Amino acid sequence: MRTISQMRDEIKRLMQEISDIEGRCQVEDREPTDNEIDHMRGCLDTVKDLEVRVALAEDVEKKREALEQPVNEVTRPDPENRQMQQARDNKDKFANAAEFFAAVIRADSPGGKVDPRLHNVRAATGLSESVPSDGGWLVQQDISSQLLKQAFDTGVLASRCQRVTISSNANSIKINGIDETSRATGSRWGGITGYWLEEAGEKTASTPKFRKIELSLNKLIGLCYATDELLADASALEGIIKRGFAEEIAFQLDDAIINGSGAGQPLGILNAGCLVTASKQTGQTATTLIYQNVIDMWTRLFAKSRGDAVWLINQDVEGQLYQMSLAVGTGGAPVYLPAGGASSSPYSSLFGRPVIPIEQCQTLGTAGDIYLCDFKNGYILAEKGGVSTDMSIHVRFVYDESVLRFVFRVDGQPVLSSAITPFKGSNTLSHFINLEAR
Repeated sequence: MRTISQMRDEIKRLMQEISDIEGRCQVEDREPTDNEIDHMRGCLDTVKDLEVRVALAEDVEKKREALEQPVNEVTRPDPENRQMQQARDNKDKFANAAEFFAAVIRADSPGGKVDPRLHNVRAATGLSESVPSDGGWLVQQDISSQLLKQAFDTGVLASRCQRVTISSNANSIKINGIDETSRATGSRWGGITGYWLEEAGEKTASTPKFRKIELSLNKLIGLCYATDELLADASALEGIIKRGFAEEIAFQLDDAIINGSGAGQPLGILNAGCLVTASKQTGQTATTLIYQNVIDMWTRLFAKSRGDAVWLINQDVEGQLYQMSLAVGTGGAPVYLPAGGASSSPYSSLFGRPVIPIEQCQTLGTAGDIYLCDFKNGYILAEKGGVSTDMSIHVRFVYDESVLRFVFRVDGQPVLSSAITPFKGSNTLSHFINLEAR
């Protein structure tokens, strides 16, 4: 029996199939074929059935939860009473991030009182665990997860990648993969060969070839100076620190996924060996983007990646997209569908795939101003759960300011080490495509 989550994923997949058909028809300026219409109807019928099943499953789940709730229970001083146990648990936790940050600062201030709840989350980062100035404090689990979740929700790219979590006792992870650079016979899976053989013919052995993807955690760090006046205002402290650092961590992580050098930070797709660069057109005017450019990029993406791919552009490119059209006889047809219009989606689209403007792309005319990417299948992001924070009152002591330091450990790189040569043809294919400088 499928779970609610599985049924919702199936609904998304079926609706994506419908969108793909519509996108192809729009690009090719035609009506759907009978087979395509039948397929879309079948998808819709299945979606309707799944929606009924999801609604029923949710109603059953709500009713089950309601029945499990205690009804008019008399509260007794029972050590096993759940309410008392919950109260004891809550005494060991901070209500919000503001309480936690303020407690850290008080604990490390001269003569400051240590909140007993900090003992549940303290971890030594220096030589002595008993000396506050030699140690640090780890964000308790619920606050840590909240800050990390905001980083992935705020960022555009990190949430689209394959994500793996490294255990608490490790600082790196090795992932085995197939070392495949060509789909030519004898090269698939790095060296496996299948062949037709006549009866009693001699057999030839072949073997796959493997490579290791190693992700070693790098540190993404942020510092915050907090005045005594700000610390007195818990609401302002929580809002500024949580939002500001969540957005900055997300921005830096997205920038590394695109432009990272791989040295002390994730390897970005711009510097990856698997990046395919589509050539500009002969005689193409400088700082322009034309329809043939996006066709050339589309044809270099793995066919199986098209359903998960997104276009990334610098906002300077957007003006060029509105001018693109497909010549049809003496007229033309638009190929770029603006958001909320013909595309009926939050993002504009090309070939049925979302077009997302991000700051990390290069300016118009520079290599990296537009990408076609499949992060879901093509990029691995490893992170160590939790955001750690350390505090010092000494750096800005004369200004009545304390310093909070946030550390997020993360690494990432594309799955492939190089582009793939197809079975037929010489143009290499990849999960990540960009366009030559113009």
